[in-house]
Amino acid sequence: QVIKCKAAVLWEANKPFSIEEVEVAPPKEHEVRIKIIATGICRSDDHVITGALVVRFPVILGHEAAGVVESVGQGVTSVKPGDKVVPLFIPQCGECKSCLNNKGNLCSKTDLGARRGLMPDGTTRFTCKGKEIYHFLGTSTFTEYTVVHESAVAKIDSAAPLEKVCLIGCGFSTGYGAALQTAKVEPGSTCAVFGLGGVGLSVVIGCKAAGASRIIAVDINSNKFAKAKELGATDCINPKDFDKPIHEVLMEMTGGGVDYSFEVIGRTDTMTSALACSQCNYGVSVIVGVPPAAQKITFDPMLLFTGRSWKGSVFGGWKSKDAVPKLVDDYMKKKFVLDPLITHTLPWTKINEGFGLLRTGE
Repeated sequence: QVIKCKAAVLWEANKPFSIEEVEVAPPKEHEVRIKIIATGICRSDDHVITGALVVRFPVILGHEAAGVVESVGQGVTSVKPGDKVVPLFIPQCGECKSCLNNKGNLCSKTDLGARRGLMPDGTTRFTCKGKEIYHFLGTSTFTEYTVVHESAVAKIDSAAPLEKVCLIGCGFSTGYGAALQTAKVEPGSTCAVFGLGGVGLSVVIGCKAAGASRIIAVDINSNKFAKAKELGATDCINPKDFDKPIHEVLMEMTGGGVDYSFEVIGRTDTMTSALACSQCNYGVSVIVGVPPAAQKITFDPMLLFTGRSWKGSVFGGWKSKDAVPKLVDDYMKKKFVLDPLITHTLPWTKINEGFGLLRTGE
């Protein structure tokens, strides 16, 4: 039956969230209704608020979470009520070209491109005050209960602490995988990471796990340097401390550029800087931050002609349904840490305060 619960509804852009009572419809065929236990705040959610990522309103945002299955629709076989799960904003249908190709992970069933804000059958499971509320990236985790398609949920270890492993739903996996899966950083290599938010720090963790000999962290907020060093950064530099372009500084520091660079901010100017600071012939630069809507990049094509590679990474290149349970297992085996990525834990009714902390870099 329909569940009435609280959710953070965004009625329009550039406004705070409103905590409302919503109705969450039961799951239809091949759908799963989840009780959300913990959810992270990601910059991509904030991009919707500012209009940099265009979606349909009103909407329930949130895409980095963990919870417990409350009920399942007809035909669901991979999870059952009571299972601990992580919703997947990049689903894994197992049937599309990307799912069938061992190099790909961007399932065609994701709502990342079209952003229709609806379930695969073209309808929504949320209503509030008699109005239909749109979904976000097929997950919508800023609510006590959500409904996702079976291809967009992964069952995880029943002993996993949900308030930690929720980060594997987006931020941690995205950064860690950008280093290990997309760039395939090798032992002894040099890396530069632009942006030291949760995802950037996860890239640092990934570079260190891959055995990089030098990891240069770049951020305009020097308060982030201590944590970056704790997680494996060997050098930390603030572009504001130099009177020349940051890519030139990095070129000089490394004697001709880094093997791997990562842009984890989502700005076109830093994307070009990250490309330019990589070694001219075999350097690889990875775009991890979500690019802003309606912006184009202008750059000198000679940067690529000499042999550099420019890549993008969505959800760290992981095939979500396969990888998330394994990443949770690796966390449980202490192969990596998540605690340093968690700066604040708030009751979710204080979600607007949480976004305030995100915007001030705290």
